[in-house]
Amino acid sequence: MQLYGYYRSSASYRIRIILNLKEIEWDYEAVRLDRGEQREPGFLAQNPSGLVPVLQDGDTRIAQSAAIAEYLEETHPRPALLPGVPAARAAVREMMAVIGCDIHPLQNLRVLNRVRDDLGGGDAGVRRWIHHWIGAGFGAFEALLERHGSDGRHSFGGTITLADAWLVPQVYNARRHELDLAPYPLIRSVDAYCRELPAFAAAAPARQPDAPA
Repeated sequence: MQLYGYYRSSASYRIRIILNLKEIEWDYEAVRLDRGEQREPGFLAQNPSGLVPVLQDGDTRIAQSAAIAEYLEETHPRPALLPGVPAARAAVREMMAVIGCDIHPLQNLRVLNRVRDDLGGGDAGVRRWIHHWIGAGFGAFEALLERHGSDGRHSFGGTITLADAWLVPQVYNARRHELDLAPYPLIRSVDAYCRELPAFAAAAPARQPDAPA
């Protein structure tokens, strides 16, 4: 398999975690978002949305991290990253959506550039925007951790799920933008545990070949 991504892209980070957890061999192809490579014709031919990640598996090409995650779960079912019971699977997908639908799209580079430049927010406006929307989403995620009785190591149940693969990259982004995480003790606890696991540690942005030296 080949993964097209960017070291600091949280969506790419999610898929690196999943590939590592499932012990799938994969090659990494960096798409330098900071250089606009996602808008070049060669990449747009692979993903017309001009976004990362993109997974290439033989003749199969998939964009959008949730679709990639479901594909990997179906084609490489061990270890399972979704629970076996429908209600539990739905709970994990709900937690994924809080991050993937409610937080992440509003942190996308193209959105932040529009807030900064086209809407005149400047750097200070972007910072307020980021803190507001990550904070709102983390408040909801923290409440779901409490509702589902998180053990402080996993977002749901007693094993790693896709919810953890979604959470850890978003916490990385929150720290990068200097959001105060004190109001979210369960999020901090789950993140701290997961980041020490080999699959998560190897997927960290600083460990990727396109990360600055």
